[in-house]
Amino acid sequence: MARLARLYVPDQPQHVILRGLDQQPAFVDDQDYELFIDCLKAAARDHHLAVHAWVLMPGAVQLLVTPSDESSLPKAMQAVGRRYVAHFNRRYARRGTLWEGRYRATVIEGEKFFLLASRVVELAPVRNHLVAAPEDYRWSSYRHHIGLTVDSLITDHPLYWALGNTPFERQRAYRELCEQPLDERETNQLMQATLKGWVLGSDTWRDWASRSANRRVSPLPRGRPRKVREAPTPAGAQPASQTPAGATSPAAGFPGSNQPAPAAHGGSGAASGQPGGQSATHSGAHSGGQGDDSGGHAPSSPAAGESPPASTPPAHGERKPGTGAH
Repeated sequence: MARLARLYVPDQPQHVILRGLDQQPAFVDDQDYELFIDCLKAAARDHHLAVHAWVLMPGAVQLLVTPSDESSLPKAMQAVGRRYVAHFNRRYARRGTLWEGRYRATVIEGEKFFLLASRVVELAPVRNHLVAAPEDYRWSSYRHHIGLTVDSLITDHPLYWALGNTPFERQRAYRELCEQPLDERETNQLMQATLKGWVLGSDTWRDWASRSANRRVSPLPRGRPRKVREAPTPAGAQPASQTPAGATSPAAGFPGSNQPAPAAHGGSGAASGQPGGQSATHSGAHSGGQGDDSGGHAPSSPAAGESPPASTPPAHGERKPGTGAH
């Protein structure tokens, strides 16, 4: 099965996860961390990728970004990987990839999940027991958001700016927000959406995103489509699909009628009392005149014990049955 295109919804933030191969460290010392940050800065600048939060841990990278177009994030991550992996392999005399497959990413509803995603990214060192407090970890953007450093890699999102009217108010509000425990259910929803590549947001927002995205935003239903069962035909009834409404069936006298057709002006020789040796065509021709005089009905058979009525001599100019002469 062909891979789906990288999900992209214009102007919407994305949560990104990049894991080390087989849980092996992708960073050994400060030089590795610093080089990766330099690679990310250059790629973000070249491919117009706004980075709102980031963290580098020994075995994983997490980012919160907003791409400027559909190719912005894929090209930036490709540039970072190509440059950094080449450095890492050369420095440590190894070969092959450094990461566990492709990076994982999801588009999130900013109003509902942006600040949650920012906290999940920057609090990851605490949750992974690398440090006791997030400000003690050097390789994340948390120190920037609480005012301890100025990070040139960061582009502050409007939702972060909405935390206060001044930098001091924003920094204090963000610190207080990060001191609150994360909602484990929402955190798990975010991580699962990122790993599976489907959007994360409210039902209304997902409907909007599905119309703006470059591909479908949620998985298709599992299994085969359900079959629609037709209603059973009652006993003795003719299925509607066999004889269209208004059509004349071979056994019907009139459209839509179930009655047998009346004899055509006397019918065959057997029905009109003609000798069996005469053809149906000749018999019908002779008895057709009688049918016209009697209103189109075939003559009735004589009752038992009665003599058949004398045949009417043919009128002048009529064809005599069986002779072919006038």
